[in-house]
Amino acid sequence: MVETLKKPIWLKAAMPGGEGYQEVRATVGQHRLHTVCESAQCPNLGECWGRGTATLMILGDICTRACGFCAVKTGKPTGLDLDEPRRVAEAVKLMRLRHVVVTSVTRDDLKDGGAGIWARTIHALRRECPSTRVEILVPDFMGNQEAWRTVFEARPDIFSHNAETVPRLAPRVRSAARWPRSLELLRAAGRFGLTTKSGLMLGLGEAEDEVASTLLELRSVGVEVVTLGQYLRPSQEHLPVAEYIHPDRFRHWKEWGLKQGFKVVESGPLVRSSYHAEEQSEGLRLTGA
Repeated sequence: MVETLKKPIWLKAAMPGGEGYQEVRATVGQHRLHTVCESAQCPNLGECWGRGTATLMILGDICTRACGFCAVKTGKPTGLDLDEPRRVAEAVKLMRLRHVVVTSVTRDDLKDGGAGIWARTIHALRRECPSTRVEILVPDFMGNQEAWRTVFEARPDIFSHNAETVPRLAPRVRSAARWPRSLELLRAAGRFGLTTKSGLMLGLGEAEDEVASTLLELRSVGVEVVTLGQYLRPSQEHLPVAEYIHPDRFRHWKEWGLKQGFKVVESGPLVRSSYHAEEQSEGLRLTGA
């Protein structure tokens, strides 16, 4: 039996509530949308929804993969909601977002992995919310380069794909994903002229030299923005937390990453892919990206 570590005080998150929270909740509900904030049990839901923003999740709420870290439900999805892109754009317009992050479940059951819906969602956002910066967080589409190009050609402002963990731990952490495939996807997006972003979870048993080498590999394929956060176990059926990383170490990785050439490094115990994404986008603007 794996011993459960006691959660440290620095992992305390804001409780949901307030006018902004209620408005986001109502908008998401009225448009029959899913959010990764809820599905993945994000600890920052209270803070982000309170600020009037949420990370929308397209292609339904059932993932075809069962990653060892992820709380999103898995199974066999039913159908494809072709009206979803329109509702996403309407919701973003209502929330008056200057920066939106859209992610999705993985749909290995679809020939294009959902790339067509991804492109339609980006186009709908461009049409309805022309002043909104569009950031997307995508799966690997099983290496389907035609699907990659479909998404690339829709030209999101920021193209994100999470490496999640160091290569040694990847087979245990990421169901069906492959480290070389993730690197190639990020490299291809960068070569297409897109601003690329990735993220890592710490506390799964990685060594510090592995974190450094992983970050260097991401930088070598052109990744400009990186996020680092603490892995939190969603349930007893998921991978255990091997270590709670002290905030000082997250500060170290932020400083170290900036020295390696990343334009933006968001690093802290509660950091997730879309945490403070608008501020990250502004940081890129200030660096000329």
